[in-house]
Amino acid sequence: MKVVYFGSGAFGLPTLKMLADEHELLGVVSQPDRPAGRGSTLTPTPISQWVVESGRGALLMRPEKVNETSTVDRIRAIDADAWVVIAYGQKLGSRLLADRFAINLHASLLPRWRGAAPINAAILAGDPKTGNSVITLADRMDAGLVLAQSTRLIDPNQTAGELHDLLSADGPTLVRQVLASYAAGTLRGQAQDESLVTLAPKLGRADAWLDLAAAASVVQRRVHGLTPWPGVSARLGSVEFKLLRVQVENGSSDQAGAAPGTLVDADRGVIACGQGTAVRIENLQPPGRKVMTWGEFARGRHPKAGALVRCVQERG
Repeated sequence: MKVVYFGSGAFGLPTLKMLADEHELLGVVSQPDRPAGRGSTLTPTPISQWVVESGRGALLMRPEKVNETSTVDRIRAIDADAWVVIAYGQKLGSRLLADRFAINLHASLLPRWRGAAPINAAILAGDPKTGNSVITLADRMDAGLVLAQSTRLIDPNQTAGELHDLLSADGPTLVRQVLASYAAGTLRGQAQDESLVTLAPKLGRADAWLDLAAAASVVQRRVHGLTPWPGVSARLGSVEFKLLRVQVENGSSDQAGAAPGTLVDADRGVIACGQGTAVRIENLQPPGRKVMTWGEFARGRHPKAGALVRCVQERG
C-alpha cells in the first residue's frame, strides 16, 4: 500500500518503521526543527531524525503550517492510498483531508482521554487499563470513528514514560490490522459515545505539584503519572531532587500518626502520607546527577528519621 506518514513524536516511530518495511512510504510530514536544550540548538523531531538517518531524507517535509495552500497542494499531489497520522502536532484542515483515507493512532481507549496527554491522564486517574485506538480524522479533536483498539493493563509501578514505550510498541500491529482491513474492503468504524468522553489536556510545569497529604496510592499515581514530564520535585533539608518512582508501603506503627512528609524510616526512604499511609522512595534524581536509588542517595548524607520531606510545588 502507498502511504504518507504525518508525525513528530517518538510515539509513532515503531509504526513508521513498520510502514517503511511493509508498505511503499511515499512521504513523511513532520514539524520543523525547533530550538532545544540550554543552547537552544535547532533540533529535529524524532521522526525527522529517523527519516534522515535511514537515508529517506528526500521523503521528508517539515512545513511551518501544514494547511498553507502550497503545502496542501504538494501533499495532495502524492498518489497515496492511505495517510497515517501519529502525534503530528498540527490539525489537518478539511481542504487537505478532502476525499483522502486518513487514520490516527491515539494512545487511549477512546472516547476516554481525548487530548494531548492520555497516557499521563490514565495513570493519574488510577485507570486499571488503557490501550491504543485507531480512528478516522474528524473536525473535533480525537472524535473520529473508532476503527480498532488494543488493550494493555496498567501496572501501578509503571511510569508514564514506560507505559508510553509499551503502547508505542503496540502501535504497528494495530495500524497493520486497519490497513489490511481497508485494503480488503472490510473496514468498519464505530461512533464514539459522547457521554463517556473525558479530556486529557497538554501538561505543563504548573501541573508538577504533589500533595503528600493524599493517600499513598494517590501519591504514587501522581509521581508515576508525571514521570518523566513534567516531573515532581521534593526537598529534604537543603537537598532538592526529582521523585521518579515510589512504592506504596504497608502500614506500620512507625508511620501511624506521623505528619505527611515525615521521613519515618531513613534507611529505607519511607515517607508518611495522608490517611495513615506511606510511600517508599525507590528512585530519585538530584539536579545534574544520575538517577539513583534511595540507598545511593542516603549514603554520605545520613538522613535522620523524623526529618521532613517537602514538595517543591504543592497544589495551590
